[in-house]
Amino acid sequence: MKHSNISIFVPHIGCPNMCSFCNQHIISGAESAPTADDVRKICSQALEEIKNPENTEIAFFGGSFTAIPRSYMTELLTAAGDFLGEGKFRGIRISTRPDFIDDEILKLLKDFGVTSIELGAQSMSDRVLEANNRGHTAEDVSSASRLIRKYGFELGLQMMVGLYKSTCDDERLTMEKILELHPDTVRIYPVVILEGTRLAELYKSGEYEPVPFERAVEMCAHMLCEFEESGIAVIKCGLHASEFVEADMVGGYYHQAFRELCEGLIYRERMEREISEAQAENACGGCVFSVNPRCISKALGHRKSNVEYFKNKGINIRVIGNESIPKYQCKLRK
Repeated sequence: MKHSNISIFVPHIGCPNMCSFCNQHIISGAESAPTADDVRKICSQALEEIKNPENTEIAFFGGSFTAIPRSYMTELLTAAGDFLGEGKFRGIRISTRPDFIDDEILKLLKDFGVTSIELGAQSMSDRVLEANNRGHTAEDVSSASRLIRKYGFELGLQMMVGLYKSTCDDERLTMEKILELHPDTVRIYPVVILEGTRLAELYKSGEYEPVPFERAVEMCAHMLCEFEESGIAVIKCGLHASEFVEADMVGGYYHQAFRELCEGLIYRERMEREISEAQAENACGGCVFSVNPRCISKALGHRKSNVEYFKNKGINIRVIGNESIPKYQCKLRK
Protein backbone atom coordinates (compact mmCIF):
# COMPACT_ATOMS: atom_id res chain seq x y z
CA MET A 1 0.00 0.00 0.00
CA LYS A 2 1.40 3.39 -1.01
CA HIS A 3 2.28 5.62 1.94
CA SER A 4 -0.20 8.50 2.25
CA ASN A 5 -0.27 11.47 4.64
CA ILE A 6 -2.26 14.61 5.26
CA SER A 7 0.75 16.76 6.20
CA ILE A 8 0.41 19.51 8.79
CA PHE A 9 3.62 21.36 9.66
CA VAL A 10 4.25 22.56 13.20
CA PRO A 11 7.24 24.94 13.00
CA HIS A 12 10.17 25.13 15.43
CA ILE A 13 8.22 25.36 18.71
CA GLY A 14 9.49 23.90 21.95
CA CYS A 15 12.60 22.32 20.47
CA PRO A 16 15.54 22.88 22.84
CA ASN A 17 18.16 22.93 20.06
CA MET A 18 18.88 24.80 16.88
CA CYS A 19 20.57 22.14 14.82
CA SER A 20 23.25 23.19 12.33
CA PHE A 21 21.01 22.44 9.33
CA CYS A 22 17.68 23.60 10.68
CA ASN A 23 15.42 26.28 9.28
CA GLN A 24 11.96 24.72 9.57
CA HIS A 25 10.16 27.79 8.25
CA ILE A 26 11.96 27.38 4.92
CA ILE A 27 11.69 23.59 4.82
CA SER A 28 7.94 23.53 5.46
CA GLY A 29 7.01 26.89 3.99
CA ALA A 30 5.08 27.51 7.22
CA GLU A 31 5.22 30.98 8.70
CA SER A 32 2.95 30.41 11.69
CA ALA A 33 1.90 27.53 13.90
CA PRO A 34 -1.38 25.81 12.95
CA THR A 35 -4.38 26.17 15.23
CA ALA A 36 -6.95 23.50 16.05
CA ASP A 37 -9.30 25.16 13.56
CA ASP A 38 -6.59 24.96 10.90
CA VAL A 39 -6.28 21.23 11.55
CA ARG A 40 -10.04 20.73 11.25
CA LYS A 41 -10.16 22.71 8.02
CA ILE A 42 -7.27 20.78 6.45
CA CYS A 43 -8.65 17.39 7.51
CA SER A 44 -12.20 18.21 6.45
CA GLN A 45 -11.09 19.25 2.99
CA ALA A 46 -8.83 16.19 2.62
CA LEU A 47 -11.64 13.86 3.70
CA GLU A 48 -13.76 15.14 0.83
CA GLU A 49 -10.98 14.73 -1.73
CA ILE A 50 -9.29 11.42 -0.80
CA LYS A 51 -10.89 8.26 -2.15
CA ASN A 52 -9.47 5.84 0.46
CA PRO A 53 -9.02 7.78 3.72
CA GLU A 54 -8.74 4.54 5.70
CA ASN A 55 -5.26 4.14 4.17
CA THR A 56 -4.18 7.67 5.10
CA GLU A 57 -2.76 9.20 8.27
CA ILE A 58 -2.99 12.76 9.55
CA ALA A 59 0.67 13.70 9.95
CA PHE A 60 2.14 16.38 12.21
CA PHE A 61 5.61 17.15 10.91
CA GLY A 62 8.19 19.66 12.01
CA GLY A 63 10.54 17.54 14.07
CA SER A 64 9.66 18.15 17.71
CA PHE A 65 5.95 17.43 18.19
CA THR A 66 6.30 15.98 21.70
CA ALA A 67 8.48 18.93 22.74
CA ILE A 68 5.82 21.59 22.08
CA PRO A 69 3.73 22.84 25.05
CA ARG A 70 1.51 19.99 26.23
CA SER A 71 -1.74 21.97 26.07
CA TYR A 72 -1.05 22.96 22.47
CA MET A 73 -0.10 19.40 21.53
CA THR A 74 -3.31 17.92 22.97
CA GLU A 75 -5.33 20.68 21.30
CA LEU A 76 -3.98 19.65 17.90
CA LEU A 77 -4.44 15.95 18.61
CA THR A 78 -8.03 16.50 19.79
CA ALA A 79 -8.85 18.34 16.56
CA ALA A 80 -7.28 15.58 14.46
CA GLY A 81 -9.08 12.92 16.49
CA ASP A 82 -12.44 14.11 15.16
CA PHE A 83 -11.40 12.71 11.78
CA LEU A 84 -10.46 9.18 12.88
CA GLY A 85 -12.67 6.12 12.76
CA GLU A 86 -14.89 4.31 10.29
CA GLY A 87 -14.99 6.06 6.94
CA LYS A 88 -12.32 8.51 8.10
CA PHE A 89 -8.53 8.49 8.42
CA ARG A 90 -6.77 5.48 9.93
CA GLY A 91 -4.59 7.29 12.46
CA ILE A 92 -2.16 10.07 13.32
CA ARG A 93 1.54 10.18 12.46
CA ILE A 94 3.96 12.47 14.29
CA SER A 95 7.65 13.27 14.00
CA THR A 96 9.68 14.17 17.06
CA ARG A 97 13.05 14.10 18.79
CA PRO A 98 14.33 10.84 20.33
CA ASP A 99 15.10 12.58 23.64
CA PHE A 100 11.44 13.61 24.06
CA ILE A 101 10.04 10.09 24.23
CA ASP A 102 9.11 8.34 27.49
CA ASP A 103 6.38 6.10 28.91
CA GLU A 104 4.13 8.98 29.92
CA ILE A 105 4.13 10.65 26.51
CA LEU A 106 3.63 7.37 24.66
CA LYS A 107 0.59 6.50 26.79
CA LEU A 108 -0.83 9.93 26.02
CA LEU A 109 -0.20 9.61 22.29
CA LYS A 110 -1.82 6.18 22.26
CA ASP A 111 -4.95 7.60 23.93
CA PHE A 112 -5.23 10.29 21.25
CA GLY A 113 -5.11 7.87 18.33
CA VAL A 114 -1.50 8.26 17.27
CA THR A 115 -0.47 5.24 15.21
CA SER A 116 3.00 6.10 13.88
CA ILE A 117 6.01 7.89 15.38
CA GLU A 118 9.00 9.06 13.36
CA LEU A 119 12.22 9.96 15.12
CA GLY A 120 14.76 12.39 13.76
CA ALA A 121 17.81 10.21 14.26
CA GLN A 122 19.86 12.04 11.58
CA SER A 123 23.08 10.20 12.51
CA MET A 124 24.09 7.31 14.75
CA SER A 125 27.53 8.82 15.37
CA ASP A 126 27.74 10.77 18.62
CA ARG A 127 30.60 12.81 17.21
CA VAL A 128 28.48 13.92 14.25
CA LEU A 129 25.43 14.58 16.44
CA GLU A 130 27.49 16.81 18.72
CA ALA A 131 29.11 18.68 15.84
CA ASN A 132 25.66 19.52 14.47
CA ASN A 133 24.19 20.52 17.85
CA ARG A 134 21.53 17.83 17.88
CA GLY A 135 21.38 17.69 21.67
CA HIS A 136 20.84 13.93 21.88
CA THR A 137 22.93 10.77 21.52
CA ALA A 138 22.75 7.70 19.32
CA GLU A 139 21.67 5.70 22.38
CA ASP A 140 18.71 8.07 22.79
CA VAL A 141 17.61 7.00 19.31
CA SER A 142 17.98 3.30 20.13
CA SER A 143 16.23 3.45 23.50
CA ALA A 144 13.37 5.60 22.16
CA SER A 145 12.93 3.21 19.23
CA ARG A 146 12.67 0.22 21.54
CA LEU A 147 10.12 2.01 23.73
CA ILE A 148 8.01 3.03 20.74
CA ARG A 149 7.98 -0.59 19.59
CA LYS A 150 6.98 -1.71 23.08
CA TYR A 151 3.84 0.42 22.92
CA GLY A 152 2.86 -0.92 19.51
CA PHE A 153 3.41 2.15 17.36
CA GLU A 154 4.69 1.99 13.80
CA LEU A 155 8.30 3.21 13.99
CA GLY A 156 9.93 5.50 11.47
CA LEU A 157 13.50 6.80 11.51
CA GLN A 158 14.84 9.80 9.64
CA MET A 159 18.50 10.11 8.71
CA MET A 160 20.58 12.80 7.04
CA VAL A 161 23.43 12.16 4.62
CA GLY A 162 26.33 14.59 4.34
CA LEU A 163 26.20 16.34 7.70
CA TYR A 164 29.05 18.48 8.97
CA LYS A 165 31.94 16.26 10.21
CA SER A 166 30.26 13.12 8.86
CA THR A 167 32.48 10.69 6.93
CA CYS A 168 31.58 7.80 4.64
CA ASP A 169 32.26 5.51 7.61
CA ASP A 170 29.78 7.51 9.70
CA GLU A 171 27.14 7.20 6.97
CA ARG A 172 27.72 3.45 6.82
CA LEU A 173 27.50 3.19 10.62
CA THR A 174 24.20 5.08 10.65
CA MET A 175 22.76 2.79 7.99
CA GLU A 176 23.89 -0.34 9.82
CA LYS A 177 22.51 0.84 13.18
CA ILE A 178 19.17 1.68 11.59
CA LEU A 179 19.10 -1.73 9.92
CA GLU A 180 19.65 -3.29 13.37
CA LEU A 181 16.73 -1.30 14.83
CA HIS A 182 14.65 -2.36 11.80
CA PRO A 183 12.03 0.41 11.77
CA ASP A 184 8.93 0.10 9.62
CA THR A 185 9.88 3.14 7.57
CA VAL A 186 12.91 5.31 6.85
CA ARG A 187 13.35 8.76 5.35
CA ILE A 188 16.72 9.57 3.80
CA TYR A 189 17.45 13.27 3.65
CA PRO A 190 20.63 14.33 1.84
CA VAL A 191 21.75 17.59 3.45
CA VAL A 192 20.45 20.81 1.92
CA ILE A 193 22.31 23.88 3.16
CA LEU A 194 19.78 26.62 3.88
CA GLU A 195 20.36 30.31 4.34
CA GLY A 196 20.20 31.41 7.97
CA THR A 197 21.64 28.20 9.41
CA ARG A 198 24.92 27.39 11.13
CA LEU A 199 25.67 25.00 8.29
CA ALA A 200 25.44 27.87 5.82
CA GLU A 201 27.99 29.84 7.86
CA LEU A 202 30.36 26.87 7.94
CA TYR A 203 29.89 26.33 4.22
CA LYS A 204 30.56 29.94 3.30
CA SER A 205 33.68 30.04 5.49
CA GLY A 206 35.03 26.90 3.84
CA GLU A 207 35.04 24.90 7.07
CA TYR A 208 32.31 22.61 5.77
CA GLU A 209 32.74 21.11 2.31
CA PRO A 210 30.09 18.60 1.25
CA VAL A 211 31.09 15.55 -0.78
CA PRO A 212 30.38 15.84 -4.53
CA PHE A 213 26.73 15.50 -5.58
CA GLU A 214 27.42 12.28 -7.50
CA ARG A 215 28.95 10.70 -4.37
CA ALA A 216 25.89 11.66 -2.35
CA VAL A 217 23.67 9.96 -4.93
CA GLU A 218 25.86 6.83 -4.74
CA MET A 219 25.62 6.69 -0.94
CA CYS A 220 21.87 7.25 -0.88
CA ALA A 221 21.31 4.70 -3.65
CA HIS A 222 23.19 2.10 -1.63
CA MET A 223 21.16 2.89 1.49
CA LEU A 224 17.87 2.90 -0.40
CA CYS A 225 18.62 -0.55 -1.76
CA GLU A 226 19.81 -1.95 1.58
CA PHE A 227 16.74 -0.70 3.46
CA GLU A 228 14.17 -1.79 0.88
CA GLU A 229 15.70 -5.24 0.45
CA SER A 230 15.69 -5.64 4.25
CA GLY A 231 11.94 -5.05 4.32
CA ILE A 232 12.13 -1.42 5.49
CA ALA A 233 10.04 0.96 3.38
CA VAL A 234 11.90 4.11 2.34
CA ILE A 235 9.03 6.58 2.19
CA LYS A 236 11.20 9.56 1.27
CA CYS A 237 14.61 9.95 -0.37
CA GLY A 238 15.49 13.61 -0.79
CA LEU A 239 13.84 16.76 0.53
CA HIS A 240 10.36 17.41 -0.87
CA ALA A 241 10.08 19.86 -3.75
CA SER A 242 9.53 23.37 -2.44
CA GLU A 243 9.84 26.87 -3.89
CA PHE A 244 11.03 28.00 -0.45
CA VAL A 245 13.91 25.51 -0.42
CA GLU A 246 14.91 26.36 -3.97
CA ALA A 247 14.99 30.06 -3.15
CA ASP A 248 16.97 29.80 0.10
CA MET A 249 19.41 26.95 -0.44
CA VAL A 250 23.08 27.86 -0.72
CA GLY A 251 24.44 24.37 -1.32
CA GLY A 252 23.94 20.69 -0.68
CA TYR A 253 22.06 17.93 -2.45
CA TYR A 254 18.64 19.21 -3.42
CA HIS A 255 17.13 17.82 -6.63
CA GLN A 256 13.42 17.52 -7.40
CA ALA A 257 13.95 13.97 -8.67
CA PHE A 258 16.61 12.86 -6.18
CA ARG A 259 15.04 9.45 -5.59
CA GLU A 260 14.81 8.85 -9.33
CA LEU A 261 18.54 9.53 -9.60
CA CYS A 262 19.24 6.99 -6.86
CA GLU A 263 16.94 4.34 -8.31
CA GLY A 264 18.37 4.85 -11.78
CA LEU A 265 21.88 4.31 -10.40
CA ILE A 266 20.81 1.09 -8.66
CA TYR A 267 19.57 -0.30 -11.98
CA ARG A 268 22.57 0.98 -13.93
CA GLU A 269 25.02 -0.80 -11.64
CA ARG A 270 23.04 -4.03 -11.76
CA MET A 271 22.73 -3.89 -15.53
CA GLU A 272 26.48 -3.39 -15.82
CA ARG A 273 27.07 -6.40 -13.61
CA GLU A 274 24.69 -8.52 -15.71
CA ILE A 275 26.42 -7.42 -18.91
CA SER A 276 29.86 -8.08 -17.47
CA GLU A 277 28.95 -11.54 -16.25
CA ALA A 278 27.46 -12.49 -19.60
CA GLN A 279 30.27 -10.76 -21.52
CA ALA A 280 27.48 -9.26 -23.59
CA GLU A 281 29.64 -6.36 -24.71
CA ASN A 282 31.52 -8.71 -27.05
CA ALA A 283 28.47 -10.70 -28.03
CA CYS A 284 26.26 -7.97 -29.45
CA GLY A 285 25.56 -4.28 -29.48
CA GLY A 286 22.13 -4.60 -27.91
CA CYS A 287 20.80 -5.86 -24.58
CA VAL A 288 17.26 -6.50 -23.41
CA PHE A 289 16.61 -6.36 -19.67
CA SER A 290 13.54 -7.64 -17.84
CA VAL A 291 12.44 -5.72 -14.74
CA ASN A 292 9.26 -5.44 -12.72
CA PRO A 293 6.73 -3.53 -14.90
CA ARG A 294 6.38 -0.84 -12.22
CA CYS A 295 10.12 -0.21 -12.43
CA ILE A 296 10.63 0.24 -16.17
CA SER A 297 11.04 4.02 -15.90
CA LYS A 298 13.45 3.57 -12.97
CA ALA A 299 15.56 1.16 -15.01
CA LEU A 300 15.66 3.55 -17.97
CA GLY A 301 16.98 6.21 -15.58
CA HIS A 302 15.98 9.80 -14.91
CA ARG A 303 15.22 11.30 -18.34
CA LYS A 304 16.48 8.02 -19.83
CA SER A 305 19.97 8.68 -18.52
CA ASN A 306 20.76 4.95 -18.37
CA VAL A 307 19.87 4.53 -22.04
CA GLU A 308 22.30 7.33 -22.88
CA TYR A 309 24.96 5.97 -20.51
CA PHE A 310 25.06 2.56 -22.18
CA LYS A 311 24.71 4.06 -25.66
CA ASN A 312 27.95 5.96 -25.02
CA LYS A 313 29.54 2.58 -24.30
CA GLY A 314 28.30 1.19 -27.59
CA ILE A 315 25.45 -0.78 -26.05
CA ASN A 316 21.81 -0.23 -26.92
CA ILE A 317 19.53 -1.31 -24.08
CA ARG A 318 15.84 -2.10 -24.07
CA VAL A 319 13.78 -2.66 -20.93
CA ILE A 320 10.66 -4.84 -20.75
CA GLY A 321 8.33 -5.83 -17.93
CA ASN A 322 8.21 -9.12 -16.06
CA GLU A 323 5.95 -9.45 -13.01
CA SER A 324 8.11 -12.19 -11.47
CA ILE A 325 11.15 -9.94 -11.02
CA PRO A 326 11.40 -8.11 -7.67
CA LYS A 327 11.93 -4.37 -7.32
CA TYR A 328 15.52 -3.22 -8.04
CA GLN A 329 16.36 -6.52 -9.71
CA CYS A 330 16.93 -7.01 -13.44
CA LYS A 331 17.59 -9.94 -15.72
CA LEU A 332 19.47 -9.87 -18.99
CA ARG A 333 17.66 -11.82 -21.68
CA LYS A 334 19.98 -14.26 -23.43
